[in-house]
Amino acid sequence: MHPRCIAHVIGTLLIVIAGSLLFPLVVTLFYDENDFQPILISMLVILALGLPLRFLIPKDYELNIRDAVVIAVFGWIIICAVSTFPFLFSGAIPSFTDAFFEMMSGYTTTGATILKDIEALDHGLLIWRSETHFLGGMGFLALTMIFLPHGMSGVHLSRAESSPGQMITNERVIPRNRDALLWVWIAYTLLNLLNGMLLWLGGMSWFDSICHAFSTVATAGYSPKNASMGHYGSAYFDWVTIVFMFLGGVTFMLYYHMQKGHWEIVGKNTELRWYAGIVLFFCALVTLILWSRGTYPNFLDALRHGAFQVVSLLTTTGLTTADYELWPQSAQMYLYTVCFIGACAGSTTSGIKIVHYVILLKHLKATMLRFFIQPRFLSKVILNGQKLDEKIIHIAFAYFIINMFLVVVGGCLIVLLNEIDLRSALSSVVSTLMNVGPGFGSVGPSENYQHLSDASKWLLSWLMLVGRLEMFTALVVLYPAFWKNGSTGSSVK
Repeated sequence: MHPRCIAHVIGTLLIVIAGSLLFPLVVTLFYDENDFQPILISMLVILALGLPLRFLIPKDYELNIRDAVVIAVFGWIIICAVSTFPFLFSGAIPSFTDAFFEMMSGYTTTGATILKDIEALDHGLLIWRSETHFLGGMGFLALTMIFLPHGMSGVHLSRAESSPGQMITNERVIPRNRDALLWVWIAYTLLNLLNGMLLWLGGMSWFDSICHAFSTVATAGYSPKNASMGHYGSAYFDWVTIVFMFLGGVTFMLYYHMQKGHWEIVGKNTELRWYAGIVLFFCALVTLILWSRGTYPNFLDALRHGAFQVVSLLTTTGLTTADYELWPQSAQMYLYTVCFIGACAGSTTSGIKIVHYVILLKHLKATMLRFFIQPRFLSKVILNGQKLDEKIIHIAFAYFIINMFLVVVGGCLIVLLNEIDLRSALSSVVSTLMNVGPGFGSVGPSENYQHLSDASKWLLSWLMLVGRLEMFTALVVLYPAFWKNGSTGSSVK
């Protein structure tokens, strides 16, 4: 391990966060509210912590995979910790546990909150809360690598923060250099600007449109309103948000190919076709239930609300237009199901990801053909026109199994730590691990996570990090061999 290099990257992360507080500082000056001083002090303190670390670096050194994993895991924890300062210094969230939970939820684009009255916060704090979505949407390290020396901006940092699905598909946007990262961030920023502009043109205030754009494209979930998007009751706002939630769930690799005119690559992308098909299937199913049961007598209203909640939960966004716990049980069942799916690998979404399900289904089909119908059939899984290696299939199986294991174990622990029903306990774990945000029961869309014990909030915060770092990176640090002297991290089996 190379502490000086790790410290340098962490210092860069802190400086980026300190610089990001300039936007909330300008906002609070515009509204002339009481959060100016807490935000300014927070920015100066974070800057003072980051600057000394920034200069700790040997020349011409490239980080190895173990260094990258340490940076990914502990970098996220440190950033979430220092980002609590504006809330702590202002007294808006006096508890460090609650503030850390809120920031981890923001940066991991989960959208789960402990706040009972969101609208009571000053505008500077609200915009900072939403800005964490924007910063975390594409990943901290992807942003930080832009500011690192060329030798340190290697593939290891990308691997530490990337989805296993990206490794499975073996597709990269372009080589991991500054130009590539800048292109990704420009595309991401333009989607945010377009989303915000369309909301503003529809009559939403500029402040609310920015906050909701940050939440939508990053598939996050924070809203400056207690009732989320349901506050406005606008079909226009809802449909604009549905479109951009869907776009946020598409791998950004495909946007690069679109920009280059490689439409044949886009057209044959297996995961994109499944993604579109799954979205249409569940939207149609939930819409028909809401319409046929009379929840929304008007078909267009049933379509709007049904599609919004399906896309929101499937893409792990978590914005809401209605309290879906008042809907028929059959509709709730399908909404609960989509929480386990997620969207495309390489997007801003979290969750298990569609690519893993595609691989599992294709492998199960090939296995049944080989054992029961065609004994001489050569079992193979084709994805995007390419045969997948057996070890990649093993990764997909492991990823799915570990997710389910964490859901069961996490649910049991939440029940032990709180006086809470099993439905709410399991839902809290699913919603945080999959980075969905709102769940069911006592953590449903009309509720929050404030009533849970501090121990539960720390457990759920860790699950948010596990879900955002796509599990393996966050879990490998618990493996003793990872910390043995002489290990590079890549040797851990």
